[in-house]
Amino acid sequence: MYNTLKALCLTPSVSGREEAIREKIKEMISPLTDECYTDNLGNLIAVKHGSGSNDTKKKIMLCAHMDEIGFIVTYIEEKGFIRVSTVGGINLVASSCSQVVSERGVKGALVPESGVKAADFSADKFVIDIGAKSRKEAERRVKIGDFFVVAPSLTRLCGSRVCGRPIDDRIGCAVMIRLAEAMKDKPCSHDIYYAFSVQEEVGCRGAKPAAFGISPDYALVYDVTGTGDTLGAKPMECAIGGGAAIKIKDSSVICHTEVVDRLRSAAEKNKIPYQLEILTYGGTDTSAIQMSGFGCRAGALSIPTRYIHSSVETADLADAEACVALSEAFIRSI
Repeated sequence: MYNTLKALCLTPSVSGREEAIREKIKEMISPLTDECYTDNLGNLIAVKHGSGSNDTKKKIMLCAHMDEIGFIVTYIEEKGFIRVSTVGGINLVASSCSQVVSERGVKGALVPESGVKAADFSADKFVIDIGAKSRKEAERRVKIGDFFVVAPSLTRLCGSRVCGRPIDDRIGCAVMIRLAEAMKDKPCSHDIYYAFSVQEEVGCRGAKPAAFGISPDYALVYDVTGTGDTLGAKPMECAIGGGAAIKIKDSSVICHTEVVDRLRSAAEKNKIPYQLEILTYGGTDTSAIQMSGFGCRAGALSIPTRYIHSSVETADLADAEACVALSEAFIRSI
């Protein structure tokens, strides 16, 4: 799991510029499935055909978003400093004074203007310093519309815990790849669609057309979720190391009761560690899939993660492995 996650984390791809991560995932998932294609919006969809008859087998859609938050270049100052706007939910305090890298491989430092206090941070008060001495020099390396991300990383901590970025949501993608590996040579009655969605961080845009094209009977979404296990945290049941988090609801979705019940039953039957997630903020691709077409029985498995949308997102790989095991048990319960 660690090596897969590291390879995914070290492939920067901002929302709307998912080409690099799509090619990396395609390289990993293609040998494990029967077909692999990219839809009109850029979602990568790999299909493993089931052995059941057409009148009995179901379509099961598994989804994780492959994009990440970042910055887009809007203007270049005469002194060579680069103005940017945010792409997705950026925590400017967490991002301040970070190393960044562009989609062209240009490195720089994201810094606030001199004298701006943290309480006054806003995107228009930040610049990227690539070391250029003038606008002309900067324009040789950076163009308007280029994307930057905080420099990616993945570091092992104690035990099975890791920190870095963008664990949101490369860890969900890693879970799906590991699941495809686990099920590659095991018969399954149903068709499984592994969908790696685009532009989740800017409004869950990719998952809805992907689901419309697949028209699944069931769907599971994989993403990170907040925790209540840090000092001063708002009380919440989820904790890293507590197992796969079965989502009941967040601010955008109430998961289908049948899916939640199946997941809980499968976890208990197979002795897979799990916890229940009720998130009072945020949302995932689950809501977009649930409302696609004529609707779908959709649920989600979350990986509890500390310090989301920072450069030190922290998770436990044991929770991710529990999601893999629970996903297979869920699929076989249908």
